[in-house]
Amino acid sequence: MSKKVYPIAQDGWLYLAVLAALGVIFYLINPYLSVIPAVLFLFVAFFFRNPKRRIPQGENIVTSPADGVILSINEVQENKYIKGKALRVSIFLSIFNVHLNRAPVAGKVEYRSYRPGKFLPAFKGHASELNEKSYIGINTGRWKVMVTQVTGFIARRIVCWANVGDKLGRGELFGLIKFGSCTELYLPVETELLVKEKDKVRGGETVIGRLPDEQ
Repeated sequence: MSKKVYPIAQDGWLYLAVLAALGVIFYLINPYLSVIPAVLFLFVAFFFRNPKRRIPQGENIVTSPADGVILSINEVQENKYIKGKALRVSIFLSIFNVHLNRAPVAGKVEYRSYRPGKFLPAFKGHASELNEKSYIGINTGRWKVMVTQVTGFIARRIVCWANVGDKLGRGELFGLIKFGSCTELYLPVETELLVKEKDKVRGGETVIGRLPDEQ
């Protein structure tokens, strides 16, 4: 994984280059037409923005993997990586949120998987079960934590830079979801949660909870 951090995510550069070129072409044809690509350029730059975040320090802290609003918190049976009961924290991202995803804990990526699916609105309760998904499982050395990136009605592209064997720091960028989506965080049931439904969270900064001292 690249350790370089830019103010605008690299995945947005191509869009910006194309829109800049269109802006020049439209301006040469008719200066008024250049307003359209200019507005789109600003929106894409806003969407792919990568603001600096202050990552909280401390033992066993779990930070939010995404910006957005907590849609739901429930106990589920997680059989892909944790393989047992887990707490699922679902975070809804609107098109106005930062869409970069960050590692909620420090650890080693032990699991990665992709599941094709539909593109239902991410705020729908059954969207998680039917929509396209990307999974990464992180082992802290004591606990297993999983993050899923879920597409939505507008979001049609999941990007995940992390691979099995990578070591991630808490708050480190590992991917993004383009244009509106949902991110899910799966935690051990013993986790002490410090958030509730409808809370606004910031990726890498908001403390979601604390993992137990002992397993």
